[in-house]
Amino acid sequence: MRPDDGEHDEEGERLQKVLARVGMGSRRTCEDLIAAGRVTVNGERASLGRRVDAEADVIAVDGTPIGTKAGLVYYLLNKPTGVVTTADDPQGRPTVLDLVPAEPRVFPVGRLDMDTEGLLLLTNDGGLTHRLTHPSFGVEKEYVARVEGEPSRRSVRRLREGVELDDGPTAPAQAALVGPGVIRLTIHEGRNRQVRRMCEAIGHPVDRLVRTRIGPLADRKLKPGAWRELTTDEVRALERAAGPRPEPEVTPAGGGKGRGGASGKPRSKAAPKGGTAKAKGGPPKGGGSSRGRGDAHR
Repeated sequence: MRPDDGEHDEEGERLQKVLARVGMGSRRTCEDLIAAGRVTVNGERASLGRRVDAEADVIAVDGTPIGTKAGLVYYLLNKPTGVVTTADDPQGRPTVLDLVPAEPRVFPVGRLDMDTEGLLLLTNDGGLTHRLTHPSFGVEKEYVARVEGEPSRRSVRRLREGVELDDGPTAPAQAALVGPGVIRLTIHEGRNRQVRRMCEAIGHPVDRLVRTRIGPLADRKLKPGAWRELTTDEVRALERAAGPRPEPEVTPAGGGKGRGGASGKPRSKAAPKGGTAKAKGGPPKGGGSSRGRGDAHR
């Protein structure tokens, strides 16, 4: 009998079966990963025959948590202008949720203001959302800004070194001129309208702003208004960029097995589950791209 025979039982599901289900390879490949010591459960190296609770145990391959909890989805959207980054708009304007499937319900990770275009992640994975948006994790976001006038090398150097804003100086950023009046800017902070305010501070207000990368995620082929699911590899890359998940909660003393796993080890929420890339969506809603109001880096 193969070691992965059998389904669920009172102690959980075979680890190699869980790994295969979320796209880590065939069951045989997943058995090899486990045998090579590359898989951990709740921080401990796993062995063949280990059973897990995919809804609660923290499973990692090569140190990177993987998505095993059922129902997690990750959408990459190319937000067009004229669409607001909110779940519900009291003014009745189109929202980013109008562009992706209604079920399961997802939420945007960070924000882009109405007149800013580009990549936006939407998911129902609250843990990953926190780590991608919290400034302490420092996940990079790259933007391309078309600005008024012709910035000098000195102006671009100011962006690199940090500029003074009304809420304090910005951290050093990556900045480069990539064309006449076009700046590529990479930041890791998340202040309100930060890129627009930085460009205004050097005397070159933004005419058009596009986010082109979120950490390791980029997709030049994704059309405005279109979305797709992230691949398993992309979710794992986001996990690495966002840093480690919090340590599993310890089962309270005297609580018996409680929320512990098959081995009685403590657990926390599992990491994300990837999907296969499928482009969806249609043409952009709205147009134009003059200065907007909104969120953190936009």
